[in-house]
Amino acid sequence: MDSNVVVIVITSYFLLLFLISWLTSRNLTADTFFTGDRQSPWFLVAFGMIGASLSGVTFISVPGEVGNSNFYYFQLVLGYTVGYAVIAKVLLPLYYRLELVSIYAYLEDRFGFWSYKTGAFFFILSRTLGSSIRVFLVAAVLQLILFDRWGIPFWGAVLITVTLIWLYTFRGGIKTVVWTDTLQTLFMLLAVGVSMVLVSRELGISGVGELVGMVADQPYSRIFDWDWRSGTNFFKQFFSGAFIVIVMTGLDQDMMQKNLTCRNLKDAQKNMFWFTNILVVVNLIFLALGVLLYLYAAKNQLMLPERSDDLYPFLATSYFSTFAGVVFVLGITAAAYSSADSTLTALTTSFCYDFLEINKRYEAAAAVRIRKQVHLGFTLLMFFVILAFRWINDQSVINAVFTIAGYTYGPLLGLYSFGLFTRFQVRDKWVPYLALLAPLLSFLISYQSEQWLGGYRFGFELLILNGALMFLGLLLIRQKPNQEGTSHT
Repeated sequence: MDSNVVVIVITSYFLLLFLISWLTSRNLTADTFFTGDRQSPWFLVAFGMIGASLSGVTFISVPGEVGNSNFYYFQLVLGYTVGYAVIAKVLLPLYYRLELVSIYAYLEDRFGFWSYKTGAFFFILSRTLGSSIRVFLVAAVLQLILFDRWGIPFWGAVLITVTLIWLYTFRGGIKTVVWTDTLQTLFMLLAVGVSMVLVSRELGISGVGELVGMVADQPYSRIFDWDWRSGTNFFKQFFSGAFIVIVMTGLDQDMMQKNLTCRNLKDAQKNMFWFTNILVVVNLIFLALGVLLYLYAAKNQLMLPERSDDLYPFLATSYFSTFAGVVFVLGITAAAYSSADSTLTALTTSFCYDFLEINKRYEAAAAVRIRKQVHLGFTLLMFFVILAFRWINDQSVINAVFTIAGYTYGPLLGLYSFGLFTRFQVRDKWVPYLALLAPLLSFLISYQSEQWLGGYRFGFELLILNGALMFLGLLLIRQKPNQEGTSHT
């Protein structure tokens, strides 16, 4: 691809984002950055959440992962539908009833100070790591197709990437993100559509029916794995998908902050149900694209990249037409930024509300100044975490994201489950220690599972184990509501 064309396209794209940022940053109130003034149309939130949920990980990793594990990822997606239903019917009513800005304030009301801080800390940890991986992915692609040609090192590409995110989000926050996510989702889906049409033509596929038939006939398209010992067993994947959605969306400030900008609970629930249906279809399209990419490479006798994550960018930038390559660059950029921009906003919101208590301790002018400093601080933190991941990662990014989620979201799953489904109080000061112990025990059990459990290997269901261990620990330190100590000390 011509690097000048890439520069023009990306520059135009960011000028459009900056225009949206300027339009949405007018007439700001002190709470606009955090709540969007609770005026977002539900259909706008639903469409934008598709891009934020899929991100660059799905855009790049899922098509490439087809060559490693067929369509087994779709078992996880089927489980998502259960998780989103729980969010719509259980968690959203709770958040709206309590009128929360940070969803972790529920933990203080339910258990106490230390539970609240523990929940917020694990969100910040998990989102910082997970979103840094997502941005790492797009930075690596831009490095491959653009910055290498100019002699710019990887750290320079990352610095440019995170600086651009900071520039268009530091004023409008979540209000800007709701609108930019919509634009980014559109570009991402356009890129996938163009790629499928192009590859289908190259393979001589003339219609949708023929396309579906060809994909279905490939060994890659096997969906169900019934081997109970396998990490991709259907039941492991399905239930893991449900719990992954509950924690990575329902217990995640990033994703819930968008839902809480809707005008009321009914609109937020409507958004969630429509979003679920579209997301299932879109994931199936990504998997189908993966099959087509492998068939395309085989037909043209191309040597496959060593890493499956590199398959789509390798073909799009080296063998597709200039137009398709440009659309791909737009798609991968949009996919990564749609996740990263909202994450920076959510991390800023959580730290400001959950740790600095910005809404209680500071007047409006001081609060805005502090919020901008925190926003910049998390931008720099993401920059350094991305560089660290570059040095240590040796697996598919999609696996890395869910592995991190299994360890970092488990304590949140246990805390919220215990709070919602029991009436016990807990010895609040012990909660941080349990939240550290549960992931450590999960790692030990997972590491020894084949030896201890007759060949059983943990997959994404590690999250369920982690949450269950946290729940069990909370049972051990429980107190009845009428016992001394229910003041959360």
